Amino acid sequence: MKSITSDIIYVGVNDHKTDLFEGQYRIPNGISYNSYVVLDECVTVFDTVDINFTHEWLDNLGEALGDRKPDYLVVQHMEPDHSANIKEFLSVYPDAKVVANIKTFKMMEGFFGTDYAQRRVVVEDMGTLCTGRHTFTFVFAPMVHWPEVMVTYDSYDKVLFSADGFGKFGALDIDEPWDDEARRYFIGIVGKYGVQVQNLLKKAATLDISVICPLHGPILTENLSHYIELYNTWSSYGVESEGILIAYTSVYGNTKKAVDLLANKLREFSCPKVVIMDLARCDMSQAVANAFRYGRIVLATTTYNASIFPYMREFIDHLCERNFQNRSIALIENGSWAPLAAKLMRAQLSQQKNLTFAETKVTITSALNSKSTEAISKLAEELCRDYIARSPQTADKNNMSALFNIGYGLYVVTSNDGKKDNGLIVNAVTQVTNTPNRVAVTINKMNYSHHIIKQTGVMNVNCLSVDAPYSLFENFGYRSGRAENKFQGQDNPRSDNGLVFLKQYINSFISLKVTDYVDLDTHGMFICEVTEARVMSDRQTMTYNYYLQNVKPKPVTEGKKGFVCKVCGFVYEGDELPEDYICPLCKHGVADFEPIQ
Repeated sequence: MKSITSDIIYVGVNDHKTDLFEGQYRIPNGISYNSYVVLDECVTVFDTVDINFTHEWLDNLGEALGDRKPDYLVVQHMEPDHSANIKEFLSVYPDAKVVANIKTFKMMEGFFGTDYAQRRVVVEDMGTLCTGRHTFTFVFAPMVHWPEVMVTYDSYDKVLFSADGFGKFGALDIDEPWDDEARRYFIGIVGKYGVQVQNLLKKAATLDISVICPLHGPILTENLSHYIELYNTWSSYGVESEGILIAYTSVYGNTKKAVDLLANKLREFSCPKVVIMDLARCDMSQAVANAFRYGRIVLATTTYNASIFPYMREFIDHLCERNFQNRSIALIENGSWAPLAAKLMRAQLSQQKNLTFAETKVTITSALNSKSTEAISKLAEELCRDYIARSPQTADKNNMSALFNIGYGLYVVTSNDGKKDNGLIVNAVTQVTNTPNRVAVTINKMNYSHHIIKQTGVMNVNCLSVDAPYSLFENFGYRSGRAENKFQGQDNPRSDNGLVFLKQYINSFISLKVTDYVDLDTHGMFICEVTEARVMSDRQTMTYNYYLQNVKPKPVTEGKKGFVCKVCGFVYEGDELPEDYICPLCKHGVADFEPIQ
């Protein structure tokens, strides 16, 4: 029993008996089943625990209650590890009522043969319950990861009771890092429902949250932005960590030799992290979690019974089941007489979104030879092209083909005001001459970057590629660098001029030194010489049209009357748009607004 706030008490239990959670996930450090009591004018209990811990939970509950009796039991999720003791609770406390949504009560009838019609309080999405000082708001979260799930926000203590969200494997009497076991838990159990988690995160973003109380794992009270950002990355299928995962199977050791050779080559080519997992021996759920953690995956396996080796086939099945996407994939196959594994692996992954396959395919016929060894070196160089370009030791800093990536695209211009790094989204970059190389960059005078570059005379232009997520545009396009540090918590490399460049989501960057300036009234045009140019990848440049059609979320205009910004989607409600109106988000003028249809 533990006090979370002056009113909220933890009454959950630790489970060190179960070896496989949900019958498949190894939990060597156990797991917790969390339950909470909120003491107020009316007493509220949040969720129960697994059936194997009935008496321990009731003992904890009784100790927290003292002489009081609970008025309400809130059921946020009907999975048995949280709901199994509803019947026992209502038997011990016959005057208590059950608070849940209509889908939850229907499930209760399936589990217990009754929906407790005489004792139930049915809540709606965003409905509330006041117990005195505390007002609880119930936020529906369907398919995170069951259809009846809801989370609850307590406005008094600013606590989010997050159901299975922000949970992790591991009992609370074990001290271990949060990220790894939370990642394995999320990817394994919730990973398929990224869209639904994104919807919940958008709702949660409107709440002032100081504490997160999940149904598994520790109560989160500090650095909440770290956990929320990880959930945003996982649920949007973004890349969490730099590096390359090699997942392999090997029958007689020859494929393993190829994997070891590739790993050494990757390290030679500046790959920051190489993770190798033998799918026949490792924890499969950990391998799956790592596939979602890293942006580049190498799959190496043998042809077996004219198919794929079983552990590799199982691994790919797990990836596909969880909506694996937005990754670069390389394939290595081994076959003594009819290698088929690469073709079959690619076919198995063919329905997944936004997978980019390496041009270099490695085929081994039984054992490594000069041809397959050369192919492995070529594959390593292809996978590490941007790592090579990032490194000041290995980069080609005079690769003027970077200028070919300038078009009517979108760019992040980076600068530094002497105290912190800054970045800005721009769409007006043009190569004006090639002898000598001159580039023009036009920036709105209202932007802080214009002020910095006017003073310092240097900038980097990062050419965004089509894999850039909307969160990048939110960070660099909708916030002022004067008020906020857009690179807070990031560890980005620097070019020779001392400025940062992005380590992902770009195909090239160009370092510029201002040689001339043209005043364009509302904007300023910087004419610059190229001092450095690096090519990071062959990915296509993000054009403005691609951003509008594929990246920027559609603005919510239903039922509204007014104008919508074509750049960021901000909605201005009113009959007329002032002629001098400037979008508060992206700082574009009336020319970039259109009437809501």
